[in-house]
Amino acid sequence: MHGGPDAAGVPLHDFSTNSNACGPCPEALHAVQAADATRYPDPAYAALREGLGAFHGVPPARIVLAASASEFIHRITALAAQQGAVQVALPAHSYGDYAQAAQARGLPVVRGGVVAAAGLQWACEPSSPLGCTDPAVHRWRHGATAPVLRVLDCAYAPLRLDEEGAWTGVPALQLPPACWQLWTPNKALGLTGVRAAYAVAPAGMDAQVLALNALAPSWPVGAHGVALLQAWMEPVVQQWLVHSLGSLRDWKARQQGLCAELGWQVQPGSLANYFCALPNGSHPPQAFAHMLDGLRNAGIKLRDCASFGLPGQVRLGVLPPASQDALVAAWRAMVATLPNQKDMA
Repeated sequence: MHGGPDAAGVPLHDFSTNSNACGPCPEALHAVQAADATRYPDPAYAALREGLGAFHGVPPARIVLAASASEFIHRITALAAQQGAVQVALPAHSYGDYAQAAQARGLPVVRGGVVAAAGLQWACEPSSPLGCTDPAVHRWRHGATAPVLRVLDCAYAPLRLDEEGAWTGVPALQLPPACWQLWTPNKALGLTGVRAAYAVAPAGMDAQVLALNALAPSWPVGAHGVALLQAWMEPVVQQWLVHSLGSLRDWKARQQGLCAELGWQVQPGSLANYFCALPNGSHPPQAFAHMLDGLRNAGIKLRDCASFGLPGQVRLGVLPPASQDALVAAWRAMVATLPNQKDMA
């Protein structure tokens, strides 16, 4: 299950994705629109890898291009299986493609982030869907190296809103030497329809980089994805992103306050531009789905967290005040027609 447009089209107020609601970034959008789609990109992506390497302070040979985060998830899981992995460790609640990729290759999934045998280990910080710190990252920093591939999904690192860890325009994650980093700038730039990603390999993983590249199709990133990743490194784009965090921070505080006014239980600890909440009242799954459908019919889409292992909860990306007010009005109008509405409004 994913957020975003569905069979009913594009929601008027889409809380179901974690895209930067201040976007799209004008400079990044212009770069994508100006991309030359009449020619193939360089199949080796030499200039792009050199730029991304400089952006992260690593040699370009450590940059692995990917069609999307999901494509990389499946590719590195295939590599792990090829190299003898026997299990995949995931956070307690996580993006579904980690598990899907493991199951597609017959690898058992272990929840909680700890691998006791050779395998693949995932972490995401801020986590999805809760937006919290990932305890696995602390263990990686302070524990011994394990016989596993470790990958940190950095999709939401540029969208951290806490003052201490807020994005500054320069990637500066302090991780163990054996940890891969997976980056997907399209969310931070408000351009989720442009599918492009890259990974930063740990030092000394030349053989794994070659193996991952060998598993990739030709030209995994098209001209528009190349343009997005090139724009990602531009100082003016990073300045826009850093500036946008202030607006997101203010909108998030307002949105959480409105949820509390509705009687929803907002889950604590989110560091990012999204959070989870338990709508007021205790409802069986059928009634819960009916309420989400009612909101969708009113142009409001929330992310059902059942697929994350959090049934009865919703994840809300932070949107501007007008969308927040539309959510409140639609919710109150809907529950006014339901039994026990006094307990829900």
